[in-house]
Amino acid sequence: MSTSILPPLEPTDRTRVTRGRNRAVTDRSALFALLDDALIAHLGIQVGEHPLVLPTAFAVDPDGPDECGTLYLHGSVAARWLRGSIGATVCVTVTELDGLVAGRSAFHHSMNYRSAVVIGPARLVEDPEERQHALDLIVDHMIPGRTTTLRPSTRKELAATAVLAVPLIEASMKERAGDPVDEPSDVEDGVWGGHVPVRRVFDAPVPAADNHRGLDVPLAVASVASAAAVSAAGSAAL
Repeated sequence: MSTSILPPLEPTDRTRVTRGRNRAVTDRSALFALLDDALIAHLGIQVGEHPLVLPTAFAVDPDGPDECGTLYLHGSVAARWLRGSIGATVCVTVTELDGLVAGRSAFHHSMNYRSAVVIGPARLVEDPEERQHALDLIVDHMIPGRTTTLRPSTRKELAATAVLAVPLIEASMKERAGDPVDEPSDVEDGVWGGHVPVRRVFDAPVPAADNHRGLDVPLAVASVASAAAVSAAGSAAL
């Protein structure tokens, strides 16, 4: 489904923002932009008598088979959390920190951020083509273009790996940007207020100790650091 005709965010009571409505985002394209920027998701499930929240790599297919697109997660077939997720309702959260907000009082300190919550049934991906597609997306989400340079996964590797799919229909997003919102009296007192932008930095790739001598860094790997350097230079120019 084209992202231009997708329904707005907050389609259910479970994902409707009730506090801080001024920071709610309803444009679904902003959700896809956040999921494209972020590298780590947190999966929340119920395991036995207690909740469990785990960080995990992920990827998104806006045109995936689930309603409004598909969020893919992967893990070991032996993992208790993964077995407990199959067919269950899960909560996946993704947050990007964009800045630290220094208010003129302790109460008005905050953070600039983009944050999304996705709730839905976790489907075990059993179709071999979809599973391979999802695993390729997860690798390429970390290092774009990397999968085309790698050997095919072995049957043993695929047998040890499970993929979960969560529909993106039931999702919400909030964001904050800019200056602190201070009391007029604190502004009048002349106390400094503002924000400190935060950005992710990638250093130059470090070759593995057991690399063959003379190997060049693959373009896909080198491009991650190069793209970050260009982004940083652009931010500095602003």
